Amino acid sequence: MSTENVMDQFSLKNRIAIVTGGGQGLGKQMAIGLAEAGAKIVIAARRTESAYETQKFLESKNFDCSVVKMDVRNEIDVKNMVDFMMEKFGRIDILVNNAGTWRGDDAEKVTTEDWKEVIDINLTGPFIISREVGKVMLSQRKGSIINIASMSGMIVNTPQNQCAYNASKGGLIMLTKSMATEWAQRGVRVNAICPGYMRTEMSEDRYQKKDPAIERWFAMTPMGRSGTADELKGIAVYLASDASSFVTGSTFLVDGGYTAW
Repeated sequence: MSTENVMDQFSLKNRIAIVTGGGQGLGKQMAIGLAEAGAKIVIAARRTESAYETQKFLESKNFDCSVVKMDVRNEIDVKNMVDFMMEKFGRIDILVNNAGTWRGDDAEKVTTEDWKEVIDINLTGPFIISREVGKVMLSQRKGSIINIASMSGMIVNTPQNQCAYNASKGGLIMLTKSMATEWAQRGVRVNAICPGYMRTEMSEDRYQKKDPAIERWFAMTPMGRSGTADELKGIAVYLASDASSFVTGSTFLVDGGYTAW
């Protein structure tokens, strides 16, 4: 039994964290949360403009942040990112697989090209990164991988049709469970966060245009609203820290109660 103060268990002081797609939206807020808990942050992103803006913000708060240009689908990019981490820090403690994309259409209209793009970014990418970062964590015999899945990996939410997205997030949840059980006795924990409807830069246009779907989303959410990106900070810190030392292979719904009824 730990005699450590419970608040100390949430500390990420001097731990090294990678957040993919951490330049905006959910990734940005989770990067901020991890930094506030003491972690040194590396944002790995394909589009670096917003990543550098987040870096500037974090550094203005005296947090340590680096940016690496990386496409999650590119194995060379991923391996170069890992090499950068090891050369600069000598270890990797936390990986947040946040980078993702969305395509929606009726199943009979989804092109093979769109299907592959969604699967590659949302599922194959996290596998490649987790495999390469996992090798480092396994050698350390300690590490936490946090996959950002979705409630759409557990249910078919409406009214939008998004079979590729649903399949990718369902696959990511099962990848989480599979890696977690393989690595559980080797010091590496793997868990997933499953957000519900969240208001971010990617969805803001729909809110501004008063998309009719949003009213339906609110009606089907017991809390009657969307989540905000900063509402993932706490769960991210929990899963990254020693406070969740006996937690692996789990999925955490953050959906305002959407899936409760």
